Amino acid sequence: MNATNAIARRLPGLDLLRAIAVLWTMQFHGFIVGGLGADWKWLERYGWMGVDLFFVLSGYLIGGQLLRLLANGARPSLRDFYLKRAFRILPAFWAVLAVYLLWPGFREAPGMEPWWKFALFIVNLDIDYAANAAFSHAWSLCVEEHFYLLFPALALLLARKPSPAKFWTVCLAVLLGGIALRSGIWLHDDAAQPQRAWFVEDLYYPTWNRLDGLLLGVMLAAWQAYRPASWARAARHANLFALAGVAVLALAFWLFRDRVGLLGNGIGWPVLSLALALLVFAGAQPHGALGARAVPGAAWVAAISYSLYLVHKPIYGVVQAHWGDVLEGRGIVAWLAYGAASFAVAALLHYAVERPLLRGRRRWIPGSA
Repeated sequence: MNATNAIARRLPGLDLLRAIAVLWTMQFHGFIVGGLGADWKWLERYGWMGVDLFFVLSGYLIGGQLLRLLANGARPSLRDFYLKRAFRILPAFWAVLAVYLLWPGFREAPGMEPWWKFALFIVNLDIDYAANAAFSHAWSLCVEEHFYLLFPALALLLARKPSPAKFWTVCLAVLLGGIALRSGIWLHDDAAQPQRAWFVEDLYYPTWNRLDGLLLGVMLAAWQAYRPASWARAARHANLFALAGVAVLALAFWLFRDRVGLLGNGIGWPVLSLALALLVFAGAQPHGALGARAVPGAAWVAAISYSLYLVHKPIYGVVQAHWGDVLEGRGIVAWLAYGAASFAVAALLHYAVERPLLRGRRRWIPGSA
């Protein structure tokens, strides 16, 4: 979700995918204000997959920053890596967290976990979702922070004596371990708590259950860094990869037709991540249909996507609290009103907080443009 925008500006296909990811997620979170009615359920139903698209993009772009250096025999500066991530993520996050804490009316739900769980990025591991749902969408930031923390150490360890066998062993261990872990949790919790109140807390939020998208993104980055000739040959068939991605995504829709069912939560995540990775690969190729031309407005939505993700849920709540009676039952008019308010606040956060700090990062950290 916080992947480098400089890369995306050179790759309009990734701009488009990032814009789709945040808009799709916003559509899903429309349930906070009652959604758009039965006619739009087909669009809202799978909107949570937008976060998984962010994970694949982050795995590819952030993983690539380190893997390109390692593949060329250079040792990356972990200090610079963590500073760049901190400048990218923390200012806007802290600003939104401060508003949540100081203005209870900003919250989309009454209850909220203690501030220190957000500050330490552990709220996804310990949350009472039924009582404290406010700012719960920070769970995905926690997953990414854990990725940023652990991936460099793992990449450096594997790069000491790189081999395909080691790489594939780790990838298969993460993939198969995730399937086994999620399936075991589902079977245990479904038998113990048939009302499924545990789904978000035990399955959907914890980092160890959500590594598939990041893994597939890192695998793309490793392919590009360590096998550039193979990557270039495959890039000639970008449109076929895009079509394959759409086909596999349709399979993921089928697997997740019951979002909280065993089939989706057992094997659905790697299938979904594969579909999104195929689309990211296609979007990263400037000569494919997905990445050849910039879609008007996509670059701007991609640029503010992090701020938009942070603020859209509370802004939905604020608009509903003040104008919900007027907007109720208004369909597209309500959708535009909620969306416009979210975009306005996200743009303010981006230009007042995000962008100045990113400019400062370029001055203070070498190579962070």
